[in-house]
Amino acid sequence: MPAVTVENPLTLPRVAEPQAVVPRKVLAVVSAPSGFEGEGFPVRRAFAGINYQYLDPFIMMDQMGEVEYAPGEPKGTPWHPHRGFETVTYLIDGTFVHQDTNGGGGTINGGDTQWMTAGSGLLHIEAPPESLVVSGGLFHGLQLWVNLPASDKMMPPRYQDIGGGKVTLLSTPDGGSLLRVIAGELDGHEGPGITHTPITMIHATVAPGAQITLPWREDFNALAYVMAGRGSVGEDRRPLHTGQTAVFGEGGSLTVRADDSQDSNAPDLEIVLLGGRPIREPMAHYGPFVMNSKHELQQAFDDFQAGRLGRIPTTARTGLGHRGTGEAGRPIPALRACPGVPAGCR
Repeated sequence: MPAVTVENPLTLPRVAEPQAVVPRKVLAVVSAPSGFEGEGFPVRRAFAGINYQYLDPFIMMDQMGEVEYAPGEPKGTPWHPHRGFETVTYLIDGTFVHQDTNGGGGTINGGDTQWMTAGSGLLHIEAPPESLVVSGGLFHGLQLWVNLPASDKMMPPRYQDIGGGKVTLLSTPDGGSLLRVIAGELDGHEGPGITHTPITMIHATVAPGAQITLPWREDFNALAYVMAGRGSVGEDRRPLHTGQTAVFGEGGSLTVRADDSQDSNAPDLEIVLLGGRPIREPMAHYGPFVMNSKHELQQAFDDFQAGRLGRIPTTARTGLGHRGTGEAGRPIPALRACPGVPAGCR
């Protein structure tokens, strides 16, 4: 980690430190519990325990791995439905193959991002390629769920393949940090992701002892999640380490600093910065469906059961990266209730 980098950040456009703005204070630091997703890959639930009023428009985020698989061990997800939101899969190490019943999909490698707008609904699967199942290897990534407003929940599904080479690369004035803008805007620089709900998503690598103070839209919330390393956030330098999320209050800038000393397996502070414009609508969330009411949830489940969200192709990938010969409309494992649901969701 990371997959997309440059030898000399000083060659990149630089983000100026904002002036005459109110810095955002740190409201809370929360540690992510660990669990398992899909067919058994380890995850950290980055937003667990955070009240939804501070997450909106984000629903959940999982750090998948970092894990070194032996031959035969790599796992993916089974076929499953989604409706009413967007999934963002940012792969740092490894390879995944995406397939969905709307015709979207492809292979994503380290540094790539896939952005799937479920909208009115579809079925999809994410699995390692057969070559990786045979060889084993390193796997590490993030999956973020972004809510859609009621007006967009039933829009047609859409798939975006954002290669690592398309990500906007920036640096700080001293060259001590590399900023990858995946979506949204930072100091006038746009990322490649096309979003329905206005958000900003940045993966920052901060060298030991370096500090970044970034301009941040005042109408956005602000969250910072540490994938690796140690550092601090806010002007009062609230400590933060791997697997922890910082929740910021209101203001026009946010500050992150890397500790002078880092572990040998994580030489830099690797942190994801997220912000979005709150939707402020009622949210009903069950498993893979995110709607505005219990009635809409029931309709989504009924539509799924009736095959109206799509049917698995007769020749389709399985979650283990092999080819299967499943029948159209074959049963899908039972939906589990509210994976990673933050406190305050309904």
